[in-house]
Amino acid sequence: MLFKEKSGEESAAQIMAFEDTWQWSVEAEAVYKEIVTSGPRKLADLMQALLAFLGRNDMMAYLVMMAIRLVELHRVLKPTGSIYLHCDPTASHYLKLLMDSAFGPEHFRNEVTWKRHNARSTDRRWPRVHDIMLLYSRGPRFLFRPTLVPGDMAKIPHTLITGADGKKYQTYELTGPGRTKHGESGKPWRGFNPSKMGRHWANAHSVMDEWEAAGLIHWPRDRGFPRRRDAEPFVPEARTITVGDVWTDIDRINQSAKERLGYDTQKPEALLERIIRASSNEGDVVLDPFCGCGTAVAVAERLKRRWIGIDITYLAINLVQRRLRDAFHNDLSPYEIIGAPKDLQSAEALKQISPHQFEWWAVDLVNARPAKDHKKGADTGIDGYINFFDDKSGKAKQVIVQVKSGYIGVNHVRDLKGVLDREKAAIGALITLREPPKPMLTEAAATGFYESKDFSGRYPRLQILTIAELLAGKKLEYPAHCVETFAKAERKTKHEQEPLF
Repeated sequence: MLFKEKSGEESAAQIMAFEDTWQWSVEAEAVYKEIVTSGPRKLADLMQALLAFLGRNDMMAYLVMMAIRLVELHRVLKPTGSIYLHCDPTASHYLKLLMDSAFGPEHFRNEVTWKRHNARSTDRRWPRVHDIMLLYSRGPRFLFRPTLVPGDMAKIPHTLITGADGKKYQTYELTGPGRTKHGESGKPWRGFNPSKMGRHWANAHSVMDEWEAAGLIHWPRDRGFPRRRDAEPFVPEARTITVGDVWTDIDRINQSAKERLGYDTQKPEALLERIIRASSNEGDVVLDPFCGCGTAVAVAERLKRRWIGIDITYLAINLVQRRLRDAFHNDLSPYEIIGAPKDLQSAEALKQISPHQFEWWAVDLVNARPAKDHKKGADTGIDGYINFFDDKSGKAKQVIVQVKSGYIGVNHVRDLKGVLDREKAAIGALITLREPPKPMLTEAAATGFYESKDFSGRYPRLQILTIAELLAGKKLEYPAHCVETFAKAERKTKHEQEPLF
C-alpha cells in the first residue's frame, strides 16, 4: 500500500491518517511494462485494453499496482485457499476484470455488498452507502462455512401456521422450480401434481410419506399444495437466518467505538471475523498483504489462526505491534518481524532508504509511540513519547524520545534538556545511530536523576542509547507501572495488610 503523510489528523496514536495515494509515475509505467511483457497472457491483454480506454491517470496507476500484486497473491495462495478483495464502487468493476484475469472467471464465488454507512444528503446523486468485497478461490475445492445470525425480529416469516395445539410452526416448500420427466419427482403425490405448475417434488415420495406419518405435513384448508412443517414450535428469539451476499448488520466504526484507532481505512473487527470464520479453520494461515492498522491480524490471533501481515511503512508495523500487545498481553502468540533491521548495517541501510522509516523503527525499539507532529511545520524536538504512572494521582508522567541518525554532539544533549524543561517531562531519551563522544555522556550525566515518590529507585533524567545497545538488549530506564497498581495498593493499605513495596 502507498501512503502519503497528512498532519493534523486526530487519531488514538496521535500520528497521522492513512490515505491511499495513486498517481501515474515512472514506477507505474515500469510496472505496466513488466505486466505486459512478463505477466499472464490474459492479464497483459487486459491491461493494454484498459490503458487504451482509461489513459495514463490515477485510476490506471491504481489498477497497475493492484494487478502485479494480484499475480503474486495468486502464486502464493494454497490450492484450497480463498481471497477477499475489499474495494468501493469507484473501482470494483475494473478490479473484477483483474481478478478474472489473475484467478480465472470460473473461480469467482461472490460479490458481497457491505452496507457500511447510513444515507446522507448528496448533491444530485444517490448517497453511496456500500462497499464491495470480491471473493475468489484458487481452485474448485475450497473451504466455506455458511454463517447463521439471529433473525430480524421485525421480519417474522409469513410462512407460519397454527398447529392443532395452538402454537405457531414454520413451514417450507416441498417443490422446486422446473419440470422433470424422469423419476417420481415429476409424478403426482397424494393427488398433487407439481408438473402442472412447472415444478417438481424436491424430495422422494417415501420421504414425504414419512413426514406425513410423523404429522410434519401441513395441508392448507384451501386445498393448496402441502408444505413441510417444523417438528418444534416457532420461537422468534431463537430464529436464525443464513447470511447472504448483502451485509447490513455490520456497522462501520463510529467515532466512539472502543476499537477505533483513528484511521479512515480501518475495518470493523466484526467484518474480518465473519470472513475469517467462514473461510478458514483454527490453525490455518490468514494473510493480509495491506495490513494497515492490523485489524485482520488481530482478529486472526483472537480466532486462533496463524497470520502474516505485510505493510510498506514501519509506522504501520509499529501500530500493529502495539495493538497486539495491548489486546493480548501475555497470551499473544510468538511472532517474528521480517524486514526490520537486525544489526547496525541494516539499520544504516534503512536510514539511507527512508529517514522517516528509520525514525519510526528506532522509536519502537524503546516501545515509545511516534509523536503527533512529524516533519510538518515547526520541529518540536519530539520524535516519540512514553506515558507512565508512578504515583497515586492518576496523572501520567512522560518520557520524551529523540532520534539522531547523523552527526551528534553536546549541543543535541543541551537541546533535549530544553525540550524536557519546556514539556515538563520526567525523562529524556536520545537514540543515536553513532557512538556518542565522551563530552555528550558527561553532559547527559550532569542532568541528574528522576526519583519517584512512591517507588524506590533513581533513573537518569537524560539517557543516551545507541542503536547497537538497543539491538543487544539494553532497555530504557523509567518507572513502568500502571495506575491500577496504585489503586490496589491503596485498598490494601486501608485494611492494614502487608505492604506491597
